[in-house]
Amino acid sequence: MRQPISWSALADASVGVWGLGVEGQATIRRLRAMGRSAILVDDAPAALAIDGGEVRATARGGLAALRGCDVVIKSPGISRYRPEVAQLEQAGVAVCGGLGLFMAEADPTRVACITGTKGKSTTTAIAVHLLNGLGVRAGAGGNIGRPPWDPAVSEEPDYWIIETSSFQVPDLQNAPAVVAVTSLSPDHLDWHGTVEHYYADKLSLCTKPGVTLALANGLDEELHAQAGHLGPHLRWVSGDAVERDTRWSVSLGLTGPHNARNASVARAVLQGLGIAGASDEDRLTEAAQGFEGLPSRCRSLGSVGAVEFVDDSLSTNVLPAQAALQAFAQRPVALLVGGHDRGLDYAPLGRTVAARVAPTLVVTMPDNGPRIGQAVRDAADNRVEVRDATSLDAAVDAAFEWAPAGGVILLSPAAPSFGRFGDYRERSAAFAEAASRQGLLS
Repeated sequence: MRQPISWSALADASVGVWGLGVEGQATIRRLRAMGRSAILVDDAPAALAIDGGEVRATARGGLAALRGCDVVIKSPGISRYRPEVAQLEQAGVAVCGGLGLFMAEADPTRVACITGTKGKSTTTAIAVHLLNGLGVRAGAGGNIGRPPWDPAVSEEPDYWIIETSSFQVPDLQNAPAVVAVTSLSPDHLDWHGTVEHYYADKLSLCTKPGVTLALANGLDEELHAQAGHLGPHLRWVSGDAVERDTRWSVSLGLTGPHNARNASVARAVLQGLGIAGASDEDRLTEAAQGFEGLPSRCRSLGSVGAVEFVDDSLSTNVLPAQAALQAFAQRPVALLVGGHDRGLDYAPLGRTVAARVAPTLVVTMPDNGPRIGQAVRDAADNRVEVRDATSLDAAVDAAFEWAPAGGVILLSPAAPSFGRFGDYRERSAAFAEAASRQGLLS
């Protein structure tokens, strides 16, 4: 095992930053706050330099420049399985991530890491909201917050709750005392190579040095099947706990049983951190008030007439699309699916659609929508109508034409947005615009 490297240990090291996305930008700010310069490398560098620093392309001299560094801090989006990573390490370069540098010197009792195929962002947001509602200063780290090492953080919180992706976990040499896993299903196979590597990488968070409590959603069948990877500090968040917690978690105003489970995991994290009030339902009910659901996560945009439009653009694989359908189990749903094809098996989603009792239409979109549609046809034996659309706009038109009063037009694509859109936010904006063209949203 590589020895943990901390931010403070970089004072006398030559450093490269590989990947200049959100984390890469935070890393540059941290290094400059330390008075350090760095070699800047990106797979697709922008035409303009970043704040006066030269950005080299990985394939055009960037990798060679990184070989001359003592330490390379890579973006989570750069797979640890890329051959260039192995080449750097064989050359004696330490390749690490910003979160690993942070954890090497953070107080492990004041940090919690939450991972999971889906639900980690919402669970992180709930935990932070409850902490603040209980009078404890908390910050969200990860995609929904700021990297905790970013000097742009205006005020250091008392506790960090960090949404931790499977891309980040392999770069951690140690973890906080409390970690949690919300769900597990195949995803990110292009980064991890195989579903087995994906499961092992993600769940290794539970067995990192420093962990004393690993919480897991006890209602997730795949997590139970992979229990051997969850380590000796495992505690399941049971269905009974979720049922009891609905007495306060309903105050969060979230839709669907999956969010009730997320709320219970969040509460268990607070209890594991020893937060006063985390076991008091009256205080939790009060703390839960005013929670705002995260954008593009099963969020209602409003209705046109008697038809509701729901944005779940962050649904990038099978699991969240299944959860979204479950949230509207009693209502007619026009489900919009399709995006970048990562080779996932959509048979489980097909079975979920086929099992619905309420009227259902599936509208497919490029690029892999037709493949998802075929999985639905196979599972439902053509009992569920599937229509193919050439674009998101055309899919919304078809869905609105079909939708009965009380129905839901649900964008839960079960696939990433890139290729057709810049990111999930751009896809969400396009969906909202398409919905507005059907009439005035109320």
